Amino acid sequence: MTDKIMEKINQLVKSQPVILFMKGTPQAPMCGFSANTVRILKDLLGDNFATFNVLEDQAVREGIKAYGQWPTIPQLYVKGELVGGNDIVTEMYNTGELHELLGLDPPDRSVPEISITDEARKHIESGIAELADQVLYLTIDDQFNTRFSVETPKGYEVVADAAGIPIYMDIGTAKRANGIEIDWVDDIQGSGLVIKNPNEPPPVKDITPKELKQRLEAGEPIRVYDVRSEQQMATGTVPGARRLDKKAVEEIETLPKETPLVFVCNLGNSSQGAAEFFRKKGFTNVHNLKGGMMAWQNMAG
Repeated sequence: MTDKIMEKINQLVKSQPVILFMKGTPQAPMCGFSANTVRILKDLLGDNFATFNVLEDQAVREGIKAYGQWPTIPQLYVKGELVGGNDIVTEMYNTGELHELLGLDPPDRSVPEISITDEARKHIESGIAELADQVLYLTIDDQFNTRFSVETPKGYEVVADAAGIPIYMDIGTAKRANGIEIDWVDDIQGSGLVIKNPNEPPPVKDITPKELKQRLEAGEPIRVYDVRSEQQMATGTVPGARRLDKKAVEEIETLPKETPLVFVCNLGNSSQGAAEFFRKKGFTNVHNLKGGMMAWQNMAG
C-alpha cells in the first residue's frame, strides 16, 4: 500500500465518528454481510454514520485490509479505531457492547409474547425432535422478512416460550416479534407455517386516478414518484410527480415514516414493487396508482 493510499484511508477513518467500509451503499448493499452491518447501524444510529463504497475504489478496497490488518469487508471504525467485520459487529450488537461503544443505552432484552396454534406446535415439535445441541431460531429483519432456521445458540439470544417450545432470536428480532401469531396452513399452495405480525407496516393501498386527483387538488401533502424512464415520463405523468431515481430514493429515506407516498408506472405493476420496497422500509402510508398512467390518461381523456 502506497503512502498516498495510506493517508487517504487514514483521513477517511479519522474524519467521521463512525464509518463503515462496505460493498455498495446503505441504499443498495452489494453483499449480505454489508447489508446486515448497515441494518445494525441504522437500528442504533439511524442515518448518523458514514460509509465508503470500496467497490468504487479498488485501491481503498485492498488498502483498508492492510491498514487495519483485517482481511474482509465490511469493516467498521468508531472514533478512529477498528471494531471489526460483520460477525464481530453482530455479536457486539446482541451483547450490548456496541451500544456501550457508541454511547447508547443498553439494548432492550424484553422477551416478546408469541402465540402458537396447536397444529403449528405439533409440526414444530415434530421438526425439532432430533435437534440435539441446536435450537429453533427465528429471524425477522428490518423489512419484516421472516424465517425459521436451526442454529447453534451463541449465548446472547433472547429466548421466548411458545406453548413450551423455546424460540431463540437476536435482539432486533425480539423487538419486531412481540405479539406474533404462528399458525399452520394446508391449502392449494401447499403446507407450512404462517406468521401474522402486528408490528409489520400496513399493506400497500391502491389509489384510483380520481381519488389521487382529488387529493392533490385539495392540497394534501402527497409525494408522487414515477418509476418509469425519463423518456416515458416525457409523454406525460401525474402533476408534481418526481422520477424515482437515486436522488429521490435518498430523499424518501429521510422523510417521516407516515408521509403519504404514491408510486406510478404504466399499468401499476412496476410501481407496486416500488411501493412494497418502501413499505418494508417502515413507511406506513404507501399507495400504488391503480391502473397506472394508462388509467390516469383515460380519466383525463
